[in-house]
Parts: sequence; C-alpha cells; structure tokens
Amino acid sequence: MSRYAAPEKRKRAERRGRWSEWGAAMYLLARGYRILAMRYRVRAGEVDIIARRGEVIAFVEVKARRDLMAAIDAVTFTSQNRIRAAGDHWLARQPDAARLSRRYDIVAIVPWKWPRHIEGAF
Repeated sequence: MSRYAAPEKRKRAERRGRWSEWGAAMYLLARGYRILAMRYRVRAGEVDIIARRGEVIAFVEVKARRDLMAAIDAVTFTSQNRIRAAGDHWLARQPDAARLSRRYDIVAIVPWKWPRHIEGAF
C-alpha cells in the first residue's frame, strides 16, 4: 500500500459520511422534523444533526454501515457522552430550552435500504 492510499481512503469515508448525513437530514425532513443544525461542533463533542419536531429536540448521530446492528454498535459509550455534551452546549444557548424535551437518536444508513431512525437510542 502506498503512502497516498490512507489519505484517499479517509477522503472517501469523509465523503460517504457527508452524503449519509445529508440523506438522513432529508429523511428527517420528510418525517416532519425541522433541521436546526448539522455538524454542530464544540470542544466537548459533535452532533451530526439537531432536529426539532414540536417541543422535542432530537440530537441525531448518523452512522453508515453494512448492516443495522453494526451502525447501532458504532455509537459507543464514549461517543454518546460527546454527543450529550455537545447537545447540552447547544441547548444552553436556546432561549426556549426550559420547555423543550431532548432525545438522542441514531439514523442508520445501510446500503440499498431506507434510512432507519431509532428514536431514544441512548
């Protein structure tokens, strides 16, 4: 393997991740969610998608894997904590935060299947 193969592989993974996040956002829009932020990053962590439907704020982690269980298992305890920290940071800056409910979801992107939205995954 050449020294240029690893950066190219990383670029492909990054591109696939961005397309997966875009597809998940379109799926959530079709289900009645409003997308408030994508790729929200702070020092403490990152949330792929922040979406709202009614009084519920969903902090969504998007995972593209070969099968559903691999996507769910890819959201480790450490990544859950980073998503929660970033979500708390975002929510603290919202004027109506006191009346909003929060939820942590996963959208699994599996080849040749519709996105799978797991509400309240963690």
